[in-house]
Amino acid sequence: MEDLTASKGAHSAPGDKRLRIHGSVAHDLGVAIVSGRYSPGELLLGEIEASERLKISRTAYREALRILSAKGLVESRPKTGTKVSPRAKWHMLDPDVLQWIFELEPSARLLESLFELRRVVEPEAAALAAMRRTDEQVFRMERALKAMKEHTLATDAGRQADQDFHAALLDASGNPFLITLTSGVGAAVAWTTVFKLRHAPLRRDAIPDHRRVFDAVAAGDDGAARAAMTDLVNLALQDITPLAEPDAQRRKVTFSRD
Repeated sequence: MEDLTASKGAHSAPGDKRLRIHGSVAHDLGVAIVSGRYSPGELLLGEIEASERLKISRTAYREALRILSAKGLVESRPKTGTKVSPRAKWHMLDPDVLQWIFELEPSARLLESLFELRRVVEPEAAALAAMRRTDEQVFRMERALKAMKEHTLATDAGRQADQDFHAALLDASGNPFLITLTSGVGAAVAWTTVFKLRHAPLRRDAIPDHRRVFDAVAAGDDGAARAAMTDLVNLALQDITPLAEPDAQRRKVTFSRD
């Protein structure tokens, strides 16, 4: 197992030391799980062994496992210990899980699956938004568009504005179930952009695609909003597909038990 003590606190905000430690352990174990280093059903280290190997407290390790359990990555049972859960139980749209997936090289199939979800959700959300949006929601979308243009998607500020645009659109749908997908959709939008930038500068300006969605929503044209959002998602998939290989070579993550 990789020496997690070397990266304590590297993946969390400043604050309580215990929070930094268990957050770091959860991060590194999460990356190992989503990368396939640990297989579903595989038993993780017990508290005593983990605390000795990783030079952390049993409480920190226990808290790290609780974080992973809340995200569906592991399941603990009395007497049998903590095992990696089947992928069907993972909370794939959890922002942390998406971050861990994109820290490596996600396969083309996984990327396609993510865009399939977006294609199912976002065009209908855009159509609903065109019928239900308020002036305040239109203002939020327009403000986000302006920030995207000012900062560009190559910057943190521009990517945050992109997330704000999609969040305002889902909010404008007026559907409470769609609105609960906001953090997941926003994380998917942001991390796919980061993934593209990792390989090369952005080759196409996606802001006009967002502008067409905005214009249709602002005009109250649900059909045009649905079509514009479908185009936006499809074009984003076309941008990213050439960057992923069918069986992407992932950065090796080693977690030795020695």
